[in-house]
Amino acid sequence: MKIKIITIILITIIFPNKIFANTKFFQQGLDLYNEKKYNEAKFKFEQDLVINPKSEMSYLYLSKIFKNLDKKNLEEQNLNSVILLNPKNEEAIYYLARLKLDSSDYKQSKELNDRLIDLCSKFCGKSKKLKIEIENLSKK
Repeated sequence: MKIKIITIILITIIFPNKIFANTKFFQQGLDLYNEKKYNEAKFKFEQDLVINPKSEMSYLYLSKIFKNLDKKNLEEQNLNSVILLNPKNEEAIYYLARLKLDSSDYKQSKELNDRLIDLCSKFCGKSKKLKIEIENLSKK
């Protein structure tokens, strides 16, 4: 009986702290990102990932930070992580398709954009514009 009470007390103390920590690091990172303090935001998102390695949004914001820092390989790695965690994340698919297009990988960009068109709910307009851009650039 004593062990059950101690276990319940520990669970009520430990789990809310973990949940709060996840939210705290991500929110701090988001605030810093919005202030364009990318290096500090990067650290907070990485802290969030230590506690919650499946934080799709932390990977997404890390990719945005690396885009702003012009580190394409790291941007791509983080976008791939987002898509691995959530294959239906339209924003990550769109930005990865853009990244592939910028590196002249028209085939991969088209495949990603086709996938985005199938999922389309938020990025429909951007996807249609990207499709036209891919078609125009791949003809050259």
